[in-house]
Amino acid sequence: MSEALVRRAGVLAALLLVGAEAACSGAATTTQAPTPRPPADTSGAAARRPTTDTVPGLVPPGFGTLKQEDLSLRLRSSNLQVRAVPLDESIIRLMSPDSYRALSELKRSKTEAIANVARRGGSRDLSLWYVSFFAVERGETRFSPRAFIITNVGRDFRPLDVIPLTPGFGEQRLKQNGRQDAIYAFDGQIDVRQPLTVAYETDRNDSWADLLPQIERERALVKSRAAAGR
Repeated sequence: MSEALVRRAGVLAALLLVGAEAACSGAATTTQAPTPRPPADTSGAAARRPTTDTVPGLVPPGFGTLKQEDLSLRLRSSNLQVRAVPLDESIIRLMSPDSYRALSELKRSKTEAIANVARRGGSRDLSLWYVSFFAVERGETRFSPRAFIITNVGRDFRPLDVIPLTPGFGEQRLKQNGRQDAIYAFDGQIDVRQPLTVAYETDRNDSWADLLPQIERERALVKSRAAAGR
């Protein structure tokens, strides 16, 4: 083979080698390209997750499982039934998200009236309760809103004020199968972590002491769920 042909073959081989390296380099670059990030979640799923809002001394809301019925205290007086649920944040934050949301909205709906009671009483702290009166027999039933009292920490607490939630509450009577609701504002010295008794006229219910162990178990579980959620 002539010297010219040898040089020409060498140049061709060199060109083929460069082309092969370029192709390999391009393939490697393609496989190493960063994976595109998924689009932002705009479905609102994040907004539906339990909140991790924290307040000193309180568990975060959204991780409880208790229902209103689990923490209700009931009284029966003649043809009237009374149900009371504490609205203390340390209690309602142990409830299921739906129950917590409902009771929180209940308090927010009467923010101004509650603040007025606190100002008149000269105290920033109030113990708020959601109290309902039910007629359980035929005919009209009368009720006395101020006859509902709470005994706790060695004292009898009478309501500082009663904030109606349903129309006609001030008439103090119930139609057949009727119901009337109100927020009761008591002195903030009531301690819901201690046994207490609710009373209406001559009927008393002191079962809160039996609920306290369940409340403390749920409090520990909420802390655990919240830590796992974070």
